Amino acid sequence: MTVRLFDLSSSWRLPATPEEVWAIIADVDMSWPNWWPHCSFAAPLVRTEPASNNQEDILKATTAYLNFRASLGYTLTISIHPTKVVTPTEIEFDAGGHLDGIGRVTLSPGANGDATRMDIEWRVRPTQRWMNFLAPIAAPAFAAAHASMMHQGERGLVKALTNESPQTKE
Repeated sequence: MTVRLFDLSSSWRLPATPEEVWAIIADVDMSWPNWWPHCSFAAPLVRTEPASNNQEDILKATTAYLNFRASLGYTLTISIHPTKVVTPTEIEFDAGGHLDGIGRVTLSPGANGDATRMDIEWRVRPTQRWMNFLAPIAAPAFAAAHASMMHQGERGLVKALTNESPQTKE
């Protein structure tokens, strides 16, 4: 069975500076489940001994295991391990679990400096047999579910940045 490669990208428009966005997305305690609907921890964070006590080294010594529940009813468990961290503009990471590959998040300031564009790129292959079996016909549905999940993340992060009450977890 041929395993399909998915190149998925999203761009989020956020009402905050790159530094403010970075403080939330690059939190060493991986607070994503606090603001991203349908995202939860699959396991505790795993942290090896960091090279130093700075944020970049702590992030590179951390692996997060997250569940993302898709609108189609399935849940993906993904490990995220940062491999390159450039404060406050870029994180590259290895992904494992139900999706195997790499990802990258880049932050760019808006024209007036009071907003941020966050570009998210994934280059992954599903590891679940059922996804690989269905991928030839279901790839558009998988891509649409990914886009929906990313849109929810964007809305949740906007609320976190504007100090609105967090989304109710379902």
